[in-house]
Amino acid sequence: MITLVLSSNMKRMLKNNVLVRKLVGIETAGNINVLLTDKTGTLTKGKLEVINILNGNLESLTKNDLTNKRNYKYLDSLIYNNDSMYDKDMNVISGNSTDRAILKYLNMNKDKKYQVINQKHFDSNYKYSSVTLKDKEIITYYKGASEVLLSHCTKYLKNGEEVRLTDFERINREINKATCKGIRVIMMAYKIGNDTLNDLVFMGLIYLKDELREEAIEGINLIKKAGIKVIMITGDSKETAVSIAKEVGIMGDNDLALTSSELKMLDDVTLKQKLGSIKVIARALPDDKSRLVRVIEDMDLIVGMTGDGVNDAPALKKANVGFAMGSGTEVSKEAADIVILDNNILSISKSILYGRTIFKSIRKFIIYQLSVNMCAVFLSIIGPFIGFTSPITIVQMLWLNMIMDTFAALAFSFEPPLLEYMDEEPKKNNEPIINSYMYNEIAVTSIYSATLCILFLKLPIVRTIFRIGENNKYLMTAYFALFIFVGIFNSFNARTYRINVFSNILKNKIFLLVIGFIITVQIYLIYFGGDLFRTYGLTAKEFVLIILIALTVFPIDFLRKLILKKKNLKRMV
Repeated sequence: MITLVLSSNMKRMLKNNVLVRKLVGIETAGNINVLLTDKTGTLTKGKLEVINILNGNLESLTKNDLTNKRNYKYLDSLIYNNDSMYDKDMNVISGNSTDRAILKYLNMNKDKKYQVINQKHFDSNYKYSSVTLKDKEIITYYKGASEVLLSHCTKYLKNGEEVRLTDFERINREINKATCKGIRVIMMAYKIGNDTLNDLVFMGLIYLKDELREEAIEGINLIKKAGIKVIMITGDSKETAVSIAKEVGIMGDNDLALTSSELKMLDDVTLKQKLGSIKVIARALPDDKSRLVRVIEDMDLIVGMTGDGVNDAPALKKANVGFAMGSGTEVSKEAADIVILDNNILSISKSILYGRTIFKSIRKFIIYQLSVNMCAVFLSIIGPFIGFTSPITIVQMLWLNMIMDTFAALAFSFEPPLLEYMDEEPKKNNEPIINSYMYNEIAVTSIYSATLCILFLKLPIVRTIFRIGENNKYLMTAYFALFIFVGIFNSFNARTYRINVFSNILKNKIFLLVIGFIITVQIYLIYFGGDLFRTYGLTAKEFVLIILIALTVFPIDFLRKLILKKKNLKRMV
């Protein structure tokens, strides 16, 4: 049943841009307590665009300005301190999202007029990239986080001239003003000579914007509604991260946002105490993600982790459920349990919904199977004491097992994912498979079904209504039909906690097809089973009476659910 329900839902999830690599990851996704999510590409569209470039005097530079010979340093910095390039079809390839956005904005490729002496690729540990070029002189260009580079600047570029830099506050004000609007700010600097990261000349700022996905707010609301805590982890500045987190609904006014360095200052005990209010980790390093996963798991919570880079692989592997982005690296996809093909946070919320649906489908199947099993076992034990050595034959039991196992598993595995499941709290790690509601239904259903079958065999009035025949053959045919139809009708009771047993029934057409097939085969067996199935046919009156008697399971279950509802007892599977 578990394999079937996971496999069938895996196929349905693929239609929702969710590729399941490890089946067990689906069910675990439904019980996530904390989701650690990236920003770029998950909450945002993942399409960074350059919206402005400022010079050293914080004045905007147009594309025409950049091609001016006087501003050659800007053009050289943007083109050569860049890991991206154009292919033969003029598509931007390689590099990170920032480099690709800059090259698309310029629409220019590198040429070979400079000799590249040294190049340092961007790394989240030191938060900048650099390239050292040689033409008439040696010059090193820097591009990265302002909090790393600005403090090493002693001059700034003004109208092509290097001027002593004293007003750092003005630059920081400009940066803060942009980042508070959710704009990513990249600083440019240079120095004459090799890369030694001192006496830099401040060149200006690059403004990039990655628009929020239209579905991001809906996705976050669904996840939070499900009782799941969301923490956004990003390499952006704290101000940019907070702006996005508030806009998308992750962060409130009283929540905490920490940088990587601030996170490192907290020991594990303090981090566990503050975890409830932490919503953003800015300027994050790969180690931060792995640490958060470990700490959350130490708290006996189930953690989901999103990632797309090679550095994310350890955290994706360590998390209870790893969500890799479809646009991410192959390494991250191999480490993850689930791949989100469209990089969308809404698809992650769908994974959670399907996970909860699967767990409920398994529980519904258990209710049905144990109810029928307990009834069958009880009748097999009691049968000899009331004068019926084999109330159910071995061949009949084989047919019953097909109904209980194969067909029921197929029917319940296609239960629809209902949004109401997202209103429930995540299940705890140690929560038992069978809860109090399930025990109640199993007990009431199996006891009533067994009692009904015993009364059918023993009450004198039954023998006046139904034919007996030689060796009770017609009576036992009717009994077999009653037992099977009681099980069929109880399957409707098992699939919903609602009083209306037909609630959302049309959303599971496979259920109706399976039940229709079972009924068709059962009718055939009643009339054509012969000695093999110990069935010898019923009259129309007898058949209708059997159906009416079997239908009494509906009012009994209706009363059971009504009593639970009036007493405000839990009615959830």
